[in-house]
Amino acid sequence: MKTIPLEQAAAMIPDGASVMIGGFMGVGTPERMIDALIARKTGGLTVIANDTAMPGVGIGKLIDAGLVRRAVVSHIGLNPQTQQRMLDGKLDVDLVPQGTLIERIRAGGYGLGGILTPTGVGTVVERDRQTLVLDGRAFLVEPALRADVALVSAFLADYLGNLTYALTARNFNPVIATAANVVIVEADNIVPTGVIAPDHVVTPAPLVDYIVAH
Repeated sequence: MKTIPLEQAAAMIPDGASVMIGGFMGVGTPERMIDALIARKTGGLTVIANDTAMPGVGIGKLIDAGLVRRAVVSHIGLNPQTQQRMLDGKLDVDLVPQGTLIERIRAGGYGLGGILTPTGVGTVVERDRQTLVLDGRAFLVEPALRADVALVSAFLADYLGNLTYALTARNFNPVIATAANVVIVEADNIVPTGVIAPDHVVTPAPLVDYIVAH
């Protein structure tokens, strides 16, 4: 694990990268990293996240700046900019049921090929997907999801890279930290090793590649 400046962290993400971003409607989203990507005008991104937040908030800022080419998310209902860009053909949106989305990411982190889910069977979601019948019940085969980079927001990080999260900011962050080639962490507080008790570590240091310096 290395501690690097914000600008260097943002420079590691090229145009066209696939990026997992933590947060739920902006709560638990690494805002500084998003602002740095906007400053660099890093575009053509595929964003994998729970949602696109709202205009001017979290991932919504990337949408506002026109930097997202594709969004793989569970909903866009509170971001009219995402909706309009989708209708205008400027943004591809892959809507995935929330439970299916997080389990596809978890599968990617655990080295699995995908998951089986009954969610979407008999609906338009089933279109172009493989189905299996087990014990008389139909399931959709949903492929695992991984990304080039995961942008994680943590409450505490120690000098080794162990992480812990605060309240509802512990949403998608721990799972996306397992499912990307490079994991970059924006932590509210960086503390000496030992401050985070072993039993309180949520994301262990071996999963973390870089922590953004304050």
